[in-house]
Amino acid sequence: MTDRRVFLKATTGSAIGGGLWNLNPAALGANEKVTLALIGGRNQGRGVAQRAIQAGAVFKTFCDLDPSIRDKTGAAIEAAQGRKPQLEERFERVLEDKEIDAVVIAAPDHWHARMAILACQAGKDVYCEKPLCQTIQEGRLMRDAARKHNRVMQVGTQRRSMEHFRSAVELVASGKIGKVPLIKAWVDQIRISIGRPADATPPPGVDYDRWLGPAPKRPFNENRFHYTWRYFWDYGNAEIGNQGIHVLDVGLWAIQRMRGFEPAQCLPRRISSTGGIFWLDDAKEIPDTQIVSYDFGGMLVNFELRSFATDYVLPHSKAPVSTNKFAGGPADFYTGYYGTEATVLATNDRYVIHWKDGKVETVKDTGGSHEANFIECVKSRQRPNSDVEIGRLSTMLCHLGNISHHLGRDVKFDPKTETFGDDKEANKLLGKEYRPPYGLPRV
Repeated sequence: MTDRRVFLKATTGSAIGGGLWNLNPAALGANEKVTLALIGGRNQGRGVAQRAIQAGAVFKTFCDLDPSIRDKTGAAIEAAQGRKPQLEERFERVLEDKEIDAVVIAAPDHWHARMAILACQAGKDVYCEKPLCQTIQEGRLMRDAARKHNRVMQVGTQRRSMEHFRSAVELVASGKIGKVPLIKAWVDQIRISIGRPADATPPPGVDYDRWLGPAPKRPFNENRFHYTWRYFWDYGNAEIGNQGIHVLDVGLWAIQRMRGFEPAQCLPRRISSTGGIFWLDDAKEIPDTQIVSYDFGGMLVNFELRSFATDYVLPHSKAPVSTNKFAGGPADFYTGYYGTEATVLATNDRYVIHWKDGKVETVKDTGGSHEANFIECVKSRQRPNSDVEIGRLSTMLCHLGNISHHLGRDVKFDPKTETFGDDKEANKLLGKEYRPPYGLPRV
């Protein structure tokens, strides 16, 4: 069965999977508990763990390099499941535990690829937070590792498990809103200045060299640690990878339903990024204002980032507010499909159809759990709603935007080879260098 046929079945099936694949004789029974470990749990990982517990999983182990986070999140997991997890500092010890079925990876982006590949090789299924990886090459290796070792790998683009997004995508792909030459995806949020604090010493008990891992050796700075590491190229994927991937993924989903799931069918040919740091004068390296255009041939996708204001015209999308002091206010997430017969605007809790004749329809969120989908797929060995290949392609859109930004020019991309052809300067950015001994495992 080809990847495309599996994906087509998955996207037209129920909320808990699609496309039976490589049935593992050791698959868990339907009523058996899935035993998980959480790797990284200060913010998003803690939320994923709590939702996974609600879906019936149990966490045997929680791993984090910061002892203060181990204590805090460990207590939260214990309160949620009525059982204290084992606390670990090194994720390698987690992978050695034969009782653990799967791991949730919520460490900073620069650790995702190494952790996920090693987890697959250790026989663990993987829930990897978005964005999947830091480079296009990493994404391919993570996909290859999951396939080689017959592992379930879910990427944390949770809109793929939300029924109103699925409904919106099916409407667009059905042709009922006519031809769709344009898709817009945008994120609005008021970010707070991170300032320019001086370098300092790491918090007590934190092995900062280990935290840096594959990233370049640099002095400890509070901005390059909890949460605000996202604002530095060494560790993250800029706001387009942090937030933008959600709205781009919903846009790509419809393209995949209309054109197919193979990379040659659903990836752009030309990418143009314009933007910079136009809002706050602080230590961050990534754009706070950005527009990326993707030419899909017969269709244009535009991504817009605005870090200085929320949307004053459209109703807020009711995204949850981060507890981090630098996160600012709630983020608005929108994906708009502009057809010849109607426009569909999808956001966190609903989508609205504006028909050509003036009629307006609203479809509200009807639920769906990304974590429950993952747990069911660990048991059934089906591919999850945001399988590693699906998440890889959505993450690739973010990488393509960042590569255009770094080069300061348009780039032409060949979806068949997943390279930039003869553009040597762009091809160098398909991968990156790793600080020894933290290179990627051989797949």
